[in-house]
Amino acid sequence: MNETTLTAVPPAPAPCVPEKPLRGPASFWRWAVGIAIAALAWVAVYSQLTPFADWVVTSLGLVRGTHFAEAMHFFFYDTPKVILLLIGIVFVMGIVQTFFSPERTRALLSGKRVGVGNVMAASLGIVTPFCSCSAVPLFIGFLSAGVPLGVTFSFLISAPMVNEVALALLFGMFGWKVAALYLGLGLTVAIVAGFVIGKLKMENHLEDWVRAIHAGEAQATSGTEMSWVQRFEAGWRHVKEIVGKVWPYILAGIALGAGIHGYVPQDFMASIMGRDAPWWSVPAAVLIGVPMYTNAAGIIPVVEALIGKGAALGTVLAFMMSVIALSAPEMIILRKVLKPTLIATFAGVVAIGILLVGYVFNAVL
Repeated sequence: MNETTLTAVPPAPAPCVPEKPLRGPASFWRWAVGIAIAALAWVAVYSQLTPFADWVVTSLGLVRGTHFAEAMHFFFYDTPKVILLLIGIVFVMGIVQTFFSPERTRALLSGKRVGVGNVMAASLGIVTPFCSCSAVPLFIGFLSAGVPLGVTFSFLISAPMVNEVALALLFGMFGWKVAALYLGLGLTVAIVAGFVIGKLKMENHLEDWVRAIHAGEAQATSGTEMSWVQRFEAGWRHVKEIVGKVWPYILAGIALGAGIHGYVPQDFMASIMGRDAPWWSVPAAVLIGVPMYTNAAGIIPVVEALIGKGAALGTVLAFMMSVIALSAPEMIILRKVLKPTLIATFAGVVAIGILLVGYVFNAVL
């Protein structure tokens, strides 16, 4: 028999498995260069907003000074302005949020003394701009983690009212002094309101099922474990999510503001909400704001239009704060976890704080 020559058969090549995208220095520098170019483009576009609005009005054959022309100029100036401000600040705050997950926020607030916890909670509310739909689960999560009731309310008041959108738009439209004063007074309302609610010892006015919840383990990954590329990606996702949700409110708010700017007589607004208006104009503005449902991006263009018509800044800001922090839909959501007595107490304490803010703004400015 002939011997069969055995030869080694080479192993079959391993299947090609696509590698995971690299998150190394090259990816970081792509993001850095892209952000730098976007920032330059942002500044260039922002500087041309007035010429753009002028060009649109002229192209439509309108003459400045007429009601419709002024309304259109307001709309085409404010729409890109608000969108640009929103994209820029939301991207930055989306990166900041990677350091402050809800679980980490609860861990920071748990076990803090009354007063100190209120200040920390209100301050964290600025850099953790959770939307109103997150109010109920956050509330439950805070309480289940052992955060005192008053401290929890300080956070829940501050987060929607003194958020990055409100501050950015106030800064862009009225300057740093108004934004800083709003920040200080808004934090004061959140801190004092939470402190008062905590002193009233109203835990028994939580719904029974909320009080029965036991603390759960945090499952989120700590923000400190993320790379900068992941933080940049989180910032961009934040822009897509937030801007994608609020743009209808932005257009509706600017359209309403444009109508006020172009058609509402200045004398009428001054008589209702002006500096020389009667004392009840501030509480009336708060009551008007409660049934409304919008956010800072939608309401601040209305604030700008009202002020342009002669309304007092404090009265208008009291209106804005009531829309953001005391809206009726928010009260309906909170009813799932709070009994009516606690909801009424919460609304009353916050309303008193907002009224004080309105009167202080009117007295100072």
